[in-house]
Amino acid sequence: MVHPNAGVLVTRPAALPASDRPGLLAKLMAAVRPEFRADELVFDAADPVFGGQVCRVKGCGRTSRGHGLCQGHRNRWAKQGRPDLETFVATTGPRWRKHAPLMCCLASGCGRGVARQGMCTRHAAAWESAGQPPREPWLAGVPATSTPPGQPICMIGACRLWSERGIAFCRGHGNTWKANGYPEPEAFAAGYADNDPVPGHERIHLHDLPAQLKLEIQYALQCRWDERTVKAQPMVVMQVVRFLTDCPESSLLDRPEDQWRTRIGRPAPKDSNRRALLIYARRKLEDLADADGGWEIEYGRDVWRMHNLGFQGRATLRFDRIPQPWLKEPAKRWVRWRISTGLCLDAGRRAVRAIERFAIFLGAPAVDVDRLAEVNRPLLERYLADLHAEMAGSHRHGSDIGLLNSFFTAIRQHGWDDTLPPTAMLFPEDMPKRAERPPRALAEHVMAQVEHPDNLERWSNPAYRLITLILIRCGLRISDALRLDRDCITLDADGAPYLRYFNHKMKREALVPIDEQLHELIGRQHKQIQERWPDGTPWLFPRPTKNLDGQAPTSSSTYRMALYRWLERCDVQDEHGQSVHFTPHQWRHTLGTRMINRDVPQEVVRRILDHDSAEMTGHYARLHDTTVRRHWEQARKVNITGQAVTLDPSGPLAEAAWAKQRLGRVTQALPNGYCGLPVQKTCPHANACLTCPMFVTTPEFMPQHQQHREQIVQIISAAEARGQTRLAEMNQQVLTNLDNIITGLQTDDDRDDEGPEAADAG
Repeated sequence: MVHPNAGVLVTRPAALPASDRPGLLAKLMAAVRPEFRADELVFDAADPVFGGQVCRVKGCGRTSRGHGLCQGHRNRWAKQGRPDLETFVATTGPRWRKHAPLMCCLASGCGRGVARQGMCTRHAAAWESAGQPPREPWLAGVPATSTPPGQPICMIGACRLWSERGIAFCRGHGNTWKANGYPEPEAFAAGYADNDPVPGHERIHLHDLPAQLKLEIQYALQCRWDERTVKAQPMVVMQVVRFLTDCPESSLLDRPEDQWRTRIGRPAPKDSNRRALLIYARRKLEDLADADGGWEIEYGRDVWRMHNLGFQGRATLRFDRIPQPWLKEPAKRWVRWRISTGLCLDAGRRAVRAIERFAIFLGAPAVDVDRLAEVNRPLLERYLADLHAEMAGSHRHGSDIGLLNSFFTAIRQHGWDDTLPPTAMLFPEDMPKRAERPPRALAEHVMAQVEHPDNLERWSNPAYRLITLILIRCGLRISDALRLDRDCITLDADGAPYLRYFNHKMKREALVPIDEQLHELIGRQHKQIQERWPDGTPWLFPRPTKNLDGQAPTSSSTYRMALYRWLERCDVQDEHGQSVHFTPHQWRHTLGTRMINRDVPQEVVRRILDHDSAEMTGHYARLHDTTVRRHWEQARKVNITGQAVTLDPSGPLAEAAWAKQRLGRVTQALPNGYCGLPVQKTCPHANACLTCPMFVTTPEFMPQHQQHREQIVQIISAAEARGQTRLAEMNQQVLTNLDNIITGLQTDDDRDDEGPEAADAG
């Protein structure tokens, strides 16, 4: 049957210019809340996003912007030569410089402001007319000035100088009033109010923006405030506002993101704060405009924004590097289909890169293929040779061949284009032979340095130290470790701790046993994040910066950079004395290698590392271990008191508990039972297992128990005959426990002898 779209090139419209998108203005009107719809936005000094800490000067109440001081007090502190900060804070008044009274004329009784030489205009002119004699003697001889009847005072509340003729302000404040364009006197005076906790430079003024652009900025600021991940100083916001005021665009969506990047400020990384805010605003607006689109919006784009398709973060898939439309369209359909089957984003990226590499080959002048019908086996053989010349020996070499063949298979399978020749096919023989990769486990010489207590103490952040220990001892992938839930500890019936995590690669939850030290360190981490984020956080390792509400986990890149700095501080070296560089994933290989070298069964290793499958040797190990486990689960297990020990094989801890039991069998096996103590704990009972509450045994050890009982009876009889009371008492407890064990195991045998009919009757 031929697909109805077979051979038809499906085209979709390109993304609409942002200003032409229907319904955007209505969405903005509905989304922006009243508190953000003002022309002037004012925020509290301690606002978590637009504010900060309150100025340390007592009574100031304004936002600190450096050294714990507001801008006014910081400028005053710097002008005084940066004296001791604690002394400055304790001795400085809360007034800003503009709130301090201006200098008064030095002439006796005069209340006018200073014009020159410490005198008002009138007295300065008289002094100059007298020939500018020594000022102090001259001022002493000037008659005192009396206050004119009804003389008004400057309108500025903090100023007590006489106002100048015809204006409501003294000379100094009057000059400032004139320089500001003669505003309304009341409004001008309000700017000097003593009780104004938010000065003008800490306010966001949006008056001059066009109507829609103003709404867009208001929406972006609202989103930034709601997310509470990054601070946005009003000063930076106003830099963006002034830039947009001078732009001809009426919407942020009138230009693509790349053009805005190059237009605002100096080349990166300079002016990064305002550039980042502008790009953030445009992305939030674009998300709002396309909120209901999903695949219908993204599919037509050459750059897919994956967060609109259900993925986390701001990742993209780029098809703009595939210049041939007849190749780009089936490539999009193929990648969309692969994603819809549940493949991860990295799988999508690899698929796009494989087609991109093939597209570059097809567009080369020596090849010059302009339609899918020309892609045949001879052409693919030329491509294989070209690929080998570029990638021979790399892992991507075979991956690109396999992905390209999957692409051709999907085109035929789904009928996307029936012009593809049947000879366009790749075979297993086309795959390059893979060289055996060297082991990735770290040498014990390196691990001894990494695990040394002195080096572990060199971590400046305790959370990173804990992450390191989890990676080393539990074998988690870095992405799984950094996304551990805050409540990630589970205890089994014995009180042994397990780390519960989500295996993102396999898309399932998993458990791994941990030791007491890790358990304790995770408890400390709980306390630290509670102090930092009292309202709670879902993560065990929240991002340390740009994470005001603790909702973002630490990223892989953040930890990796901290790891490499730590390795440099510790001067970790290989056996040749060279600095070591490795990836966190190699600790996973190291743990697996260590367990194999300690004769831990491969199936146990597979389960602890939560692999989805194993090689042939692992298959046999799994069969053997399954058999042993079945008998272990079915056998009656008793402790030293003869009481049954049960474990629900279908419970959530069954797999992890069995892995712990198998580790115990390998490392702590006993001649007459098994130790039920968690593997990571130290036994306080030496070899006296028959007096240990953690001892567990099964019917297969009945002969050893009976033989042991005979020996104990003989020891007790001989001790009593010799009058060795203490020795007899010590062994009497062992005898009692052996009687309980034998009785408990015989009860299980009696039930088996009764047959299934008796069990049904019960």
